[in-house]
Amino acid sequence: MMTEVEKLDAGLPYDMIDPAVNGRKLHAVKMTDALEAVPVTDHENRVRAIQNLFGSVGKNPEILPGFHCDNDSNIHAGDDFLANYNVTILDIAPVYIGHHVLIGPNTLISTVNHPMTPAGRRNHLGIAKPVRLGDDVWIGGNVTIVPGVTIGRNVIVAAGAVVTKDVPDNVLVGGVPARILKHLENDL
Repeated sequence: MMTEVEKLDAGLPYDMIDPAVNGRKLHAVKMTDALEAVPVTDHENRVRAIQNLFGSVGKNPEILPGFHCDNDSNIHAGDDFLANYNVTILDIAPVYIGHHVLIGPNTLISTVNHPMTPAGRRNHLGIAKPVRLGDDVWIGGNVTIVPGVTIGRNVIVAAGAVVTKDVPDNVLVGGVPARILKHLENDL
């Protein structure tokens, strides 16, 4: 029989209050508390705290105060990553973030969902799906990205958008739910 963590890691429904699953969350809280304890002006030690927090991170990461996550080691960010104030990444499943990605304040990236049935929710079930952000993505403030979404390269997500489905390369999306508003040129 699979453990709840094995179910979670396999992308199957799992018990979100299982002690081992909850242990991952508590470890993430400890690591984010350590990051928050380092002054924003102490860049070298903040980078070290981000490296300890994430599963992997490239050069020049910056996370401003108010960052929260669910697992910590499931976040993988490329070079020149910026998370503005009050960003939450519920990384029960992996979150892959490309190079040169800017995440606006009060953004939520979630990899966890719950059943549509009351019985499933009463049984504390969750199911996790990875989220992927391509290179050169700019996410405006107050954006929500739901589980399983892939956002392509050179994408701008307008402030307040709720991204519920995959986004192709080189577009501006916005709205609730987000839809393509404009095609963008890629000058690289």
